[in-house]
Amino acid sequence: MTEEPTAEPTFDLDHYLTLPRVAGLVLSPDGDRLVTSVARPGPDGKKFVTALWQLDPAGERPPRRLTRSAPGERDAAFLPDGSLLFTSTRRDPEAAPDAEDDEELAGIWRLPAGGGEAHLVASTPAGIDALRVAGDAGTVVYRTGVHPGADDLEADARLHRARKDAGVTAQLFETYPIRYWDHYLGPREPQLFAAPPPAGEGRTAPGRPLTPSPGRALDEVELAVTPDGGAVLAGWQSGEVRNPRTLLVAIDTASGERRVLLDDPASSVGRVACSPDGRLAVCERIRHADPDHAMDVTLWLVDLDGGGGRDLLPDLDLWPQEPAWAADGRAVFFVADQGGRAPLFRVEVGGDADGRVTRLCADGAFSDLCPAPDGRRLYALRAGIDAPPGAVALDAAAADQRPAPLPTPGLPLRLPGTLTEVNARAGDGTPLRAWLVLPVGATPDRPAPLVVFIHGGPLMSWSSWSWRWNPYLLSAAGYAVLLPDPALSTGYGQAFVERGHGRWGDEPFSDLMALVDAAVARPELDERRTAAMGGSFGGYMANWVAGHTDRFRCIVTHASIWSLEQFHGTTDHAAWWEREFGAPETAAERYRRHSPDDAVGRIRTPMLVIHGERDHRVPIGEALRLWTDLTRFGVDAKLLYFPDENHWILTPQHARVWYRTVLAFLDQHVLGKDWVRPELL
Repeated sequence: MTEEPTAEPTFDLDHYLTLPRVAGLVLSPDGDRLVTSVARPGPDGKKFVTALWQLDPAGERPPRRLTRSAPGERDAAFLPDGSLLFTSTRRDPEAAPDAEDDEELAGIWRLPAGGGEAHLVASTPAGIDALRVAGDAGTVVYRTGVHPGADDLEADARLHRARKDAGVTAQLFETYPIRYWDHYLGPREPQLFAAPPPAGEGRTAPGRPLTPSPGRALDEVELAVTPDGGAVLAGWQSGEVRNPRTLLVAIDTASGERRVLLDDPASSVGRVACSPDGRLAVCERIRHADPDHAMDVTLWLVDLDGGGGRDLLPDLDLWPQEPAWAADGRAVFFVADQGGRAPLFRVEVGGDADGRVTRLCADGAFSDLCPAPDGRRLYALRAGIDAPPGAVALDAAAADQRPAPLPTPGLPLRLPGTLTEVNARAGDGTPLRAWLVLPVGATPDRPAPLVVFIHGGPLMSWSSWSWRWNPYLLSAAGYAVLLPDPALSTGYGQAFVERGHGRWGDEPFSDLMALVDAAVARPELDERRTAAMGGSFGGYMANWVAGHTDRFRCIVTHASIWSLEQFHGTTDHAAWWEREFGAPETAAERYRRHSPDDAVGRIRTPMLVIHGERDHRVPIGEALRLWTDLTRFGVDAKLLYFPDENHWILTPQHARVWYRTVLAFLDQHVLGKDWVRPELL
């Protein structure tokens, strides 16, 4: 957190879109190399392209770019010999010019440990969308799609070609769900394959199919491989419509035999990690919500031989994520939201200290944990509200330490503004907090206008840097930005989440208003010039705010829910909403009571509605109905529509349009400027 305002003249929208976006971190088996993915706009500026970069764990050498293809590279994974595997849609230079059609399909490529040219080692007719490597054996496990009825990849290719030649794009669905975020599921089914570690420069065999005819069981699940390559630990979707859940299974890579390790009708499995000796696994265990209780998360320890398990963190009132084993198997590292941050923790496993939790670093938001093989160091990405992700090194055992930053592309970065915190009390006495970004020059004599960013989720918090909703682009334009964590936010204990469960229009709204009241009481802020904006659940709340207060001069609502009853039947994951509000046929009053459209007749605040056509989590019908209702009731409103974006705005040119439209709308209604239609719209 900065103490004094700093100004960076070049921090504008054009500069922001060129900043390196660092994500993912893997450590070589010898502990001497870190590899991360860095995304930047491609030459035509129409999409972000990812390349792999090498970082120095000692912090002595500058970052070095490893890959440079136009399509980009991702999913880095080291083999035991130190060579690097990754996925890419780049074309195989040894393939015949007319060998394949024009589809961009990801294959597995290998970059030798000593450098040189990468070469293709595996490809499939559908492309590869997940890659894992056994730490000791080097066994490669990947996921690819296969048409139902195809006995092998050759048969799958023939079926695909027959559909294409016939011009058939229709799909027949027999199970629910049928889509996920921005795409329909099928017609292929995801399957797992296992192959020996690639050697030399030739292609490897496609490997053994491990999961023939899995249906939709492997859609969007987490994977891990035991160090000896003998088993894949995978999530496995139950396929139940009313109570979908994810089981934990172990799949033998030699026989394909599948054993169920954890199947609880009241919970699902998230990320999983295998111990270095291959005897244990730890996974995120997510207790399902029901209409009376919110979801909860813990880490579950599993005996891979006996199949028994236990809660590794029974007394932790936080939601642990991203487990990673220490090299000696005596501890598990994890992160968890806490008070507007995502600190790094260590829990001991076994022995006299079993279950003891140590917070290694309190400040920042950590991810992509990479324990060093010598057991003394831990590497990770660290971000913050005021810092993009960057690699850091930490002592693997010391409490509340200050991490050592490692040279990372794009860092350090100076930002235009000051970051501080705002505290308040809810009506029931619950402590509340928020981040506040103040622009340079905000003083009691020149108070800044305020924009309130309402986070999505709803089960999340403002704890880290955002590439999608960045407050510093607004502070560069002279706005203060409040980032509140109302009821339902994570990192404040289970009771704080329970306060808002199934009560979206109650405590989440009143908490939000209490934090806004506390913020505008500061003399550096102008309480007469305020706006609110949110996306996803934040968009729901923006719509709710519009119908329940006139305190804001304008509201921006993105990918937002307008009618809860309509939404339940059109979203890609209806069961989640039944767990929140109940079944619509038996809990109709609860849906209606918390549906923003019930207050449409009270809306007087100008609104900017934004939505993407390919959004299946919050379908476009929500925006269309909201827009229709606003126009019917004479509300001053605009609709910004993206025909080829999804729940998020992911391309550089559309991000530029998004920010320019939002800022023009804010300038018009908050600052009183004339409306200026953004270029290209």
